[in-house]
Amino acid sequence: MCLNHSAPSSGQQLPGVSGLPGQGKRMGHRGVDASGETTYKKTTSSALKGAIQLGIGYTVGNLSSKPERDVLMQDFYVVESIFFPSEGSNLTPAHHFPDFRFKTYAPVAFRYFRELFGIRPDDYLYSLCNEPLIELSNPGASGSVFYLTKDDEFIIKTVMHKEAEFLQKLLPGYYMNLNQNPRTLLPKFFGLYCIQSGGKNIRMVVMNNVLPRAVRMHLKFDLKGSTYKRCASKKERQKAKPTFKDLDFMQDLQDGLMLDQDMYSALVKTLQRDCLVLESFKIMDYSLLLGVHNIDQAEREQQMEGGEKDEKRPVAQKALYSTAMESIQGGAACGESIETDDTMGGIPAVNGKGERLLLYIGLIDILQSYRLIKKLEHTWKAMVHDGDTVSVHRPGFYADRFFKFMSSTVFKKSSSFSVSISPSNKIIYL
Repeated sequence: MCLNHSAPSSGQQLPGVSGLPGQGKRMGHRGVDASGETTYKKTTSSALKGAIQLGIGYTVGNLSSKPERDVLMQDFYVVESIFFPSEGSNLTPAHHFPDFRFKTYAPVAFRYFRELFGIRPDDYLYSLCNEPLIELSNPGASGSVFYLTKDDEFIIKTVMHKEAEFLQKLLPGYYMNLNQNPRTLLPKFFGLYCIQSGGKNIRMVVMNNVLPRAVRMHLKFDLKGSTYKRCASKKERQKAKPTFKDLDFMQDLQDGLMLDQDMYSALVKTLQRDCLVLESFKIMDYSLLLGVHNIDQAEREQQMEGGEKDEKRPVAQKALYSTAMESIQGGAACGESIETDDTMGGIPAVNGKGERLLLYIGLIDILQSYRLIKKLEHTWKAMVHDGDTVSVHRPGFYADRFFKFMSSTVFKKSSSFSVSISPSNKIIYL
């Protein structure tokens, strides 16, 4: 049976409000207490969400009052810390959560990253702090907790100490890469934070959201370009929104996903460049998260249900270069993109049946460096299985295999399919 290593679903889970320590079912640091509420390192989800919003509200507000300046090398290593006692202080408001300390990593550098993607401080604060955060109900096997902002813009993910440490080391190179090319499928990191509570450190990153909730995903895949145990487990398949894997894709979409020639070239160029960046940082074991919205199927479902169309997110609310279309075309700043309200940020494609699709893609799980544990894992697996099919490899091999699988098996160039924009700003599949 295949191991379940799925990406997060965009389904909504409504946690309880209890403050009891974690009891019962656990996966890594994630657990569920007696009331059914999610916990992380024995901190309840409600307390964690409250601390996130209080902490980010303070740190971003405080930073916006300081004059802007160029990012300096030392800015990547700055850590700011503020204590939030429950009774409040002269700097912080009173709250009904346990006392906690909130740490912000490289605040000036991350402010630059946010500005690069057109995210103003007020918009960042509004998205993260104005409305309750939504806990994702299918967070996968990593043991992380995921939250989504109500406007669909940002994902907050808890990360392990080693992952947070690796991101800190990555920041100067990440800064250089984003400066050279903001049009990328790599995760856009907008903030790195740590909450200290009850003697525990809870680290988290704020990232762009790849799969908008407002668009119905008929299929979802976590793809690595490996075949060893890369199929969804029986348990995963029983979920309302399962995440499928490489072998499932090869079996269910044998013809792949066909793209317009120009779109295919743009996507492949972006993937190739991103793989080279990841290889240069000795990063591996990353995945391509792929969401497929089937336009024809959605229209059939709409007729059967007699309901209204899926709600579309206003394009103006999105950060620059944050949609799949912008990531490969990057026309947001120069008017070249074919993105319209009709595409909802997705990449137009067709399947083997000729059905019209919109694809939502992004690279995820990049905070894995090729450390000794990975070398040992690969050595053990290669003794039992064909080494070329195992997903844990040296970064160069991993990048080559990943790119080859995506550019030949998953995405295909079609000479008989093209897209254009109508006078009414609608996308036309030709």
